[in-house]
Amino acid sequence: MRLTPAGVILNLVEVPMKFNEIISLLEKNGFRIVKEKGSIRYYGKPGWPRLIRVDYHGSKEIPTGTCQSILKAAGLK
Repeated sequence: MRLTPAGVILNLVEVPMKFNEIISLLEKNGFRIVKEKGSIRYYGKPGWPRLIRVDYHGSKEIPTGTCQSILKAAGLK
């Protein structure tokens, strides 16, 4: 685990990962659920300009492109 100057915790992220793992990573970096509708969750944090959408499916593995997109949107990649 590594802390960047912006205070973001970076694990050496292994892609792809499971939905539970990416949720844990987002929460460690200050993101919280803002709204939820069915299996779709939106995460946000103070000072972050947009919401991060995660189609939550528990212990299933996230497709590689989707995982990279979520990490990029959250500023973790």
